[in-house]
Amino acid sequence: MPLDFTAIDFETANGSSASACSVGLVKVRSARVVAKTSWYIRPPMGHDAFLEWNTRIHGIVAADVLDALGWAEQYAHIVAFADGDVLTAHNARFDMGVIAGGCAATGIDLHPHVSMCSLQVARRTYSLDSYRLPVAAMAAGFEDFAHHNAEADAEACAAIMIHAAQRHGAESLEELGLATGVQLSPVRPHRRSMALSD
Repeated sequence: MPLDFTAIDFETANGSSASACSVGLVKVRSARVVAKTSWYIRPPMGHDAFLEWNTRIHGIVAADVLDALGWAEQYAHIVAFADGDVLTAHNARFDMGVIAGGCAATGIDLHPHVSMCSLQVARRTYSLDSYRLPVAAMAAGFEDFAHHNAEADAEACAAIMIHAAQRHGAESLEELGLATGVQLSPVRPHRRSMALSD
């Protein structure tokens, strides 16, 4: 099997997992980036407050997403871009939680996604003082990118997965998982999404 996957990264407006305000997607086929895209998302009501802490990190403010479609309209585009791929993310628990949170908050059925975490892969591939995305990406030879830009972060994640697979002699994510002990994990739905004010 070839090394095929879709790397994904979300930026959020606040601490709610349903507050996605930007997504970046990078498609990899046979260990090469073949497509990438990103767009703003308008968080659903009750999850749409932009906190100064988050804005300081990614630079996105409420005015940027006023004309963007909401999660209910955008999720289908994410599913279509991924087209059944395993989703990889740096700290996948966070990004998969955003997908589950967005679906729970808007009453949308969660697609049966499977994910793999590039943070865990990096920890089992490199010997670093930190495994934050910029540091792990540098170890993979991907430097000087706009950290906290969703598309750039997704591309950095993809670079880590590709480089790690090469280091381990893995030709697929399944082989990389066996080499590193990092499992492919199903994305589980949230039972109830709490609004920020709850």
